Amino acid sequence: MPNISTESVNTTIAPSQPASTPSASMLKDTATIFNPAKPTATPAQSSTDSVQPYHHKANHNQNRSIEQSSDVVAATSAKATAATMNAPVNAAPKIGFVSLGCPKALVDSERIITELSRDGYQVASDYEGADLVVVNTCGFIESAVQESLDAIGEAISKNGKVIVTGCLGKEAEKIREMHPAVLAVTGAHAYDEVITAVSQHVPKPNRSQDANYDPKIDLINEAGIKLTPSHYAYLKISEGCNHRCTFCIIPSLRGDLVSRPIDSVMNEALALKNAGVKELLIISQDTSAYGLDLKYRTSFWNGMPLKSKFYDLCQALNDLGIWVRLHYVYPYPHVDKVVELMGEKKLLPYLDIPFQHASHRILKAMKRPAHSENTLARIKAWREICPDIVIRSTFVVGFPGETEEDFQCLLDWLVEARLDRVGAFTYSEVEGAVANDLPNHVPEDVKQERYERLMTLQQDISAQKLQEKVGKNLMVLVDEIDSEEGIAICRSYADAPEIDGHVYVDDITAQVKVGQFLTVTIDDASEYDLFASYRG
Repeated sequence: MPNISTESVNTTIAPSQPASTPSASMLKDTATIFNPAKPTATPAQSSTDSVQPYHHKANHNQNRSIEQSSDVVAATSAKATAATMNAPVNAAPKIGFVSLGCPKALVDSERIITELSRDGYQVASDYEGADLVVVNTCGFIESAVQESLDAIGEAISKNGKVIVTGCLGKEAEKIREMHPAVLAVTGAHAYDEVITAVSQHVPKPNRSQDANYDPKIDLINEAGIKLTPSHYAYLKISEGCNHRCTFCIIPSLRGDLVSRPIDSVMNEALALKNAGVKELLIISQDTSAYGLDLKYRTSFWNGMPLKSKFYDLCQALNDLGIWVRLHYVYPYPHVDKVVELMGEKKLLPYLDIPFQHASHRILKAMKRPAHSENTLARIKAWREICPDIVIRSTFVVGFPGETEEDFQCLLDWLVEARLDRVGAFTYSEVEGAVANDLPNHVPEDVKQERYERLMTLQQDISAQKLQEKVGKNLMVLVDEIDSEEGIAICRSYADAPEIDGHVYVDDITAQVKVGQFLTVTIDDASEYDLFASYRG
């Protein structure tokens, strides 16, 4: 993987709640195909503040509209699609795709699009030009449910032929009650069911009669079609979760833990690398539990035996020589060994760990795994093993029964932990969650007030830590180039796409391209982002 020495990296920090900063104003109009979310104002902001920069988020949504799905496929997967404009009458049928929710749902969308493309379908660029529209839904929280229902309604009104899949598919009756015109409803990761439903309503194309048929479709490899830029990709290693956190309904939506055999994971990882991917973002519901359901079964890959185990997977991924970023990691004791790999510069020193709270009483009420462990001691030990480690986490504020003492415990914990990335949610009821029936729900105004206090505290921590990086060198990966301003919008090893900060690099040359690694000098910092110069 690219060199990650202490001379070429530094730890940066970017909480989820923005202020009125130079970076905020710079970012508000820079939504791109891989950062499609438009910025929105938040209740915590004053009327004079800038709108929220889209990349400072508590959650990691990867929404794709029908246009964005088509554009990314066309831009990054020429092998899989023929031209969609001015196609002849006998061209292959076109399927529109709307994908909502987290990266795990995005991977599901990528797989469905890949299989449809292998069958000869094209990806439509708008509702009017689609023979049918697939809406991949999210059902994690109530706002996501409403967003999904709205997206289904829009697709029906603008096209009429709609198939629904994804997490909200578990609520088929609710979907059909509100949108009786939908043609079919499936649950999450129901790839075969979606493909079958599409073919029932829009028959597979006859390749011999398709003037736009591209024979290179048959060459789509295990990497498949991706809805991310060509230089990074999400790699899902397992599905489902064995935990029963009281605020979460993921197990009821996606089932218990089901890990992919390690040879399957590595085959896809290698295919992605060979396709030009510079960064793999490892995702699942519980990444550090990988292989538990398989009893760490041994498979053979590249002529070598490998156990389907978290540590062994990390070792194997390191051998690919590209950035590997770990998301959704629970702080089990065996994670310490993975941090040792980071300390040996064999893995990107970044951990996304959903701590959720610091009060043992609240964590117990949440039924969080390892709720009684001393996480501060673990974080300290990790930093001793790997001083460059970046830790990202999310927290729930205003969980039922949370007292001011519990919340103060969380604030005190943050002061001591000094995490590099912090996002927060105010607790909201989710249909089917056990926590709905807990006593002593916190009033909405108290939730919001606590949220604002938490993010204000984290903003101060962020500003202090980022200022310490001024004058240092940093390796960054170019995500986007603003030719008019002459800047490159980049990320360091400390920055995951969409949810963390950016490094803005001035005075770039024409030779700088998207997907390229640069070594830059940090000249300035805001509360959330770094500003750098490139010497060429």
